[in-house]
Order: sequence, then structure tokens, then C-alpha cells
Amino acid sequence: MDIGQGRFIRRRSMATCHLCAVQTLGTLLRMRVGLFADTHDHLANIRLAVEQFNEAECELVLFAGDVVSTFAVPPLRKLKCPFVGCFGDNEGNKIGLLAGFSLVGQIGEPPVRFTVADGTRFIVCHMERQLRGQADDWDIAVFGHTHKPRITRDTAGRLLINPGETSGWTFGRPTIALLDTSTRAAEIITLASPANEGARGADAASCRRRSSLFPVRGA
Repeated sequence: MDIGQGRFIRRRSMATCHLCAVQTLGTLLRMRVGLFADTHDHLANIRLAVEQFNEAECELVLFAGDVVSTFAVPPLRKLKCPFVGCFGDNEGNKIGLLAGFSLVGQIGEPPVRFTVADGTRFIVCHMERQLRGQADDWDIAVFGHTHKPRITRDTAGRLLINPGETSGWTFGRPTIALLDTSTRAAEIITLASPANEGARGADAASCRRRSSLFPVRGA
């Protein structure tokens, strides 16, 4: 699925950011892109992720699947930048999610391709294996599914980024990632809150038990 190409201009309203694409004028632009995946209905951590993306002044947020339920979409309306994402393998109601995301941004079946203003070409999927057989016309791949954050490069020097699990249900460490397209520098950010600190301590086992509701199937 090819979402499109262009530079976004923000038009803020009370509830959403209405976006329109305009042609790039040939000037390379630096963009900060927020990356996340595997929210699995964790509303508090979705809100934390949105706060982090807004504080970092992200100009685009990419999502690599497994939001799961429609009630997890409304917190994303507070994003102050465009949203592009793909479905995962645990979505409960894709028709409902499509309707909900129409107020947030764009979402579709993986792989989703998106080119930003400086020419950086993204491919977004839920599982890394969904990259197999795809054309090599991308610079950065974003995926999730394993719930384990990872930043690597392939033999061609292209970035492969798994931002980890925003939910924190499986490993007790909720994370997102931030990327600078001009330097191709990416970093994993741990979402900090009193509840998450507890999850990394005494409650970590409880979080792991909760993860059985959302099994990580074979990568």
C-alpha cells in the first residue's frame, strides 16, 4: 500500500490536525519522525507516547501495528502531526479502526510505503518477515511484533527499526523510537511513569502474565 508523498502543512482544529500535502520544492528538509508499535489497548501508555511525540516536535508519526481495539484510537487525536500506520495481526475490528483512524491519519494493510519531503522512503509493516519479496525501493523499514526494541542496518546500509512495545505488557518496558531523517540517527525512548516504573520492578511478572492475552506469534 503506497500512502503517498509530499510535505505536510498542519491545520489545527480542537480535535484533530487536518492535513494537506503540497509538493516539495526540491529543498532537503530535516524531519523528526516518531515510531511506535504494539500498543495493545494500553491507553495510559498511548497517551504517554503521544505526549513524547508532541514534546519532541515530531513532524510525522509512523505506527507498525497492533493497536487492537477501537477505543484505543481517540488518545491519538491529540497528536500534533500526521499519522501513518499499518495493521498488525491482533486487530479486533478493522472496519471500526479504519473509521476511527480517519480522524487521526491514515492506516492500511502492511506493507505501507511513505516518502517524506526530504526523499526518505519508509516501508512500514508489522512483522519483519513481511519485508521479504518486497521491492528494494526503501531507505528505512519500521516493524514491530516481537515487542523487543532493535535498531540495525542491513547489508545495504538501510535502517531497520523495531520501536518495541508501547504497551509494556510483555516485557514491562514500554518504548517508542525517535528518528532524525537527515542524520538517519534513531534512538529508543522508554516511556516513564510511576506505573511503568512499578512494572519494571515488583509488577513485571504481572505484566508478563497479561501478555498471554496478546501472544507474539512466530516472527
